[in-house]
Amino acid sequence: MNVELGIIEGFYGRPWSWRERAETIAFLQPYGYGFYLYCPKADRYLRRQWQEAHPPNEREELRKLSERCAQLGVRFGVGLTPFEAHAGFSEELREALARKLQLLDDLVIRDLGILFDDMRGDVPRLAERQAEIVDWMAPRTRAERIFVCPSYYTDDPVLDRAFGTRPPGYLEDLGALLDPSIEMFWTGEEVCSREFSPSHLDRVAEELRRKPFLWDNYPVNDGARMSQFLHLRAFTGRPAEIAGHIAGHGINPALQPTLTRIPALTLVESYRKGRDYAYGHEFANAAREVAGDELGELLREDLLILQDVGLDRLGEREDHLRRRYCGRPEPAGREIIAWLDGEYRIAEELVQTQ
Repeated sequence: MNVELGIIEGFYGRPWSWRERAETIAFLQPYGYGFYLYCPKADRYLRRQWQEAHPPNEREELRKLSERCAQLGVRFGVGLTPFEAHAGFSEELREALARKLQLLDDLVIRDLGILFDDMRGDVPRLAERQAEIVDWMAPRTRAERIFVCPSYYTDDPVLDRAFGTRPPGYLEDLGALLDPSIEMFWTGEEVCSREFSPSHLDRVAEELRRKPFLWDNYPVNDGARMSQFLHLRAFTGRPAEIAGHIAGHGINPALQPTLTRIPALTLVESYRKGRDYAYGHEFANAAREVAGDELGELLREDLLILQDVGLDRLGEREDHLRRRYCGRPEPAGREIIAWLDGEYRIAEELVQTQ
């Protein structure tokens, strides 16, 4: 498998606990997951309140997570969204960014994400303004690698409806202005792409002047609609042949840290086995690996209900699921019950404010 795999914790809603993060990183590392980028939407000190420092207890937890990643040989990184900096990169904002970069350096980050998503993009000279910010930040961080997420990180027109029409030639301009060493995230033809093809990735690489680094929005299940479902099914639409057309592959995980490991394991097999990959078979194997033989078999039997029906349409099937999973000691079973109890529901208002 000649592709770099990792976790990009970039979802909306209830964040993982520090223990869940460390355990998931440790579980996936032996299978080939070699980087972890911390950028949950719930961390306001990396987004809408990015100019403020994390409270001491949260800084300490981040430091310990960084140390744990180093012990495991996993690259640790943080994604920062400098909200509205591109609207006017004043001296005051520069000073705030310098302070933030110093705080992140103190955590010993190896990767720095500069994320321009989730903000208005229909502004004059967008690519030039963002490149100016990146160029200013790059020599002021000790991170070994920089990722940039463009404001328009997919072909999907949903971004234009939400954040304004993308400027003509935006990707080409940004790609030409950024140093070639900087990685650029891309989610594909859609925000949550069903598949990635070599021809599509080659077209994007030409625009960006570098191979895209996939920010894969599966198995993420945030938002008011997607939080109704558990994304457990094995990866499809990521053929092994795309490995030569991308710079790396990060997955945005599900709200459920244990259950997210099931599809994560199948992606490894998709790249490893190529044409011999069978997604149903790999799901069954991964479910047993993550949850044990007995619970893994229950998940295989209930996959269609868990992934395709939705909480509000379960009806009598909810009683069926509660009888099978209630009281089980495995973390995967507890996550299913918490999902049934509505603990992972996300209101649309939350997405608008995180």
